[in-house]
Amino acid sequence: MRILIIEDDRKIARAIKKGLEQEAFAVDIAADYDEGLGLAVTQEYDLLILDRLLPGFSDGVDVCKEVRERGMEIPILMLTARDKVKDRVEGLKSGADDYLVKPFAFEELLARVKALLRRPPRTVDEVLKVSDLTLNTGTFKAERAGVEIPLSKTEYALLEYLMRNESIVLSRESIISHVWDYDADVLPNTVEVYIGYLRSKVDKPFKGKALIHTVRGFGYMIGEAP
Repeated sequence: MRILIIEDDRKIARAIKKGLEQEAFAVDIAADYDEGLGLAVTQEYDLLILDRLLPGFSDGVDVCKEVRERGMEIPILMLTARDKVKDRVEGLKSGADDYLVKPFAFEELLARVKALLRRPPRTVDEVLKVSDLTLNTGTFKAERAGVEIPLSKTEYALLEYLMRNESIVLSRESIISHVWDYDADVLPNTVEVYIGYLRSKVDKPFKGKALIHTVRGFGYMIGEAP
């Protein structure tokens, strides 16, 4: 899952990015209104973490309003040092889904991020299931036929994205935009390489039907054979 942080305090932004990356999220950072809005409307993100106070004449509320006016339904978590009720209300009315006051514990931010990602139309269950393959998004534990499957962070992120989109053919570009962050050094065959890694762990060791499929000319999917 890919997250955009719009936060002008570099120390806070980097700390959040580091913590989320340890939880297998791909994370991009923007430091101001123009950069943040530009990324938000041109790249594919699963969640936006937005600072209320940004440099210049615009602030997080303006970013939030612009995103919603464009019809984008991405979950938005707004961060702010403003703790008055009227400030929280303004943030929520602008289109934010949740509001977290600074200073905050990373554990609470992470819990709110995961709660927002569980909301419909996204997968509600913490445990994703495709045939006899399960993925627990709380413990990062993958199993097939009761056998645990060890995964790297990138393999986990790729498998989660596939499983959240069961039976949907995902293009290589879509996979890259959700699994790797904007600055990642992704080579032309990177997706194919990691699909191969997953197949060697999810399909090849098991007697059941293969779950990961290549749809020639279109991309990849997980589920019953297309």
